[in-house]
Amino acid sequence: MGLIRQTLIVANWKMHKTIDEAVQFCQDFLPLVADVSKVDMAICPPFISLDRVSQLLVGEKVSLGAQNVFYEENGAYTGEISPLMLKDVNCNYALVGHSERRHIIGERDEAINKKVKAVLAHD
Repeated sequence: MGLIRQTLIVANWKMHKTIDEAVQFCQDFLPLVADVSKVDMAICPPFISLDRVSQLLVGEKVSLGAQNVFYEENGAYTGEISPLMLKDVNCNYALVGHSERRHIIGERDEAINKKVKAVLAHD
């Protein structure tokens, strides 16, 4: 018997919303989806908003996701964010292999594979 997965809806905010705008959005949005069932929901704000949004999602039906992740736990990787850092702000999801990362940043399958393995290794 195969695993039956619940539908997952993810909102990737890309490079939109300041921290204050993210907070206001959550305050407006969360009551609107409080009664939604039979679907998992996640939002992926910019990194600068992860901590504040995480605090707003405590006890809510919406999970937190990151727009990217690096495959190392720590080190001299300026501008990157590790799976451990994401777990620290209660991220349950991470976008990996996004088309913009591939086409604009030039990420290749090898790096994406490392990211997938790192995310899975950190639940």
